[in-house]
This record gives sequence, structure tokens and C-alpha cells, in this order.
Amino acid sequence: MTEPRWLTEDERIAWLRLVAVTMLLPARLESELKRDAGLSHFEYYVLAMISESDEKALLLTEVASRTNASLSRLSHVLTRLEAQGYVRRTPSPSDARASVAALTDAGWAKVVASAPGHVEEVRSVVFDPLSPGQVAQLSDICSQLLTTLDPDHRLLGLD
Repeated sequence: MTEPRWLTEDERIAWLRLVAVTMLLPARLESELKRDAGLSHFEYYVLAMISESDEKALLLTEVASRTNASLSRLSHVLTRLEAQGYVRRTPSPSDARASVAALTDAGWAKVVASAPGHVEEVRSVVFDPLSPGQVAQLSDICSQLLTTLDPDHRLLGLD
């Protein structure tokens, strides 16, 4: 049997810090969005991903890909967002088997109203404590980790 490649002490500390950030950051963002916008972080992220497309509409499969959600989970969230008047689902004009999620005017207004507070919270907890050089390092480190975790750039929607 091969001996496990145990973490060095420096790697162990870095790992524990990374785990702490990945556990604390989502809860912090969720809290701000619930309080200020009445949305879960995932609901906001779905609206934001749709809002970034040129037509403010995306195929459901694309929304699921960008949010790392199953179609089932996405369907439940879209049902809630539809009930609030923020999105509508329609058949795709180019493929009758596919559906499109589109922001309504109220959905676009919700994104516009919610984004400043959310960006301020992100800035406050992530970017303000860092120097510009550390922001560049953070970006480089995340980019490198994503080459393994998301080699096809599904979540980013970027190349």
C-alpha cells in the first residue's frame, strides 16, 4: 500500500484557512441578501447570471451550468422566482425541447436594487482587507484551482 501524501504543516494551515473561508463566506453573503433583498444567495445568483446575458434570458441548461445546479434544484428556484414575478420560463425559439428563463422588468429591477448592497458586502469581506497585489494573487490562485475543478469554465461562463 502506498503511503498517503500527508499535508505539510504549511499546507495544513492553508487548507484549514481555505475551508474556513468556504464555510463562512456563503453564510455571510446569504445573511446580507436575505436581510437587504429578501433573496437567498442562490436566488440572487440565478437572477444575476440571467441578467448578464445580452437578452437577459438564458437556456435553463446554461443557467444550471453557470450556477452549478441540477435542473431539478433550478426548477424549484425558478418556480419561486416566477411566483415573485422576477422571471418567466418560455420554450426556446430555436429548440422546442429546451426552455429559456428570462428576467421580467420586475426581475431586472430586483437585480439593480439588490446589486449595490451585495457588491458592498463582497467588497467589505473579500476585497477591502486585501492589497491590490493580493487581489491579483487571489485571482491567480482561484484560476489555477479552477483548472482542476472546472476545466470547461462552466461556472464562470468565461473563456
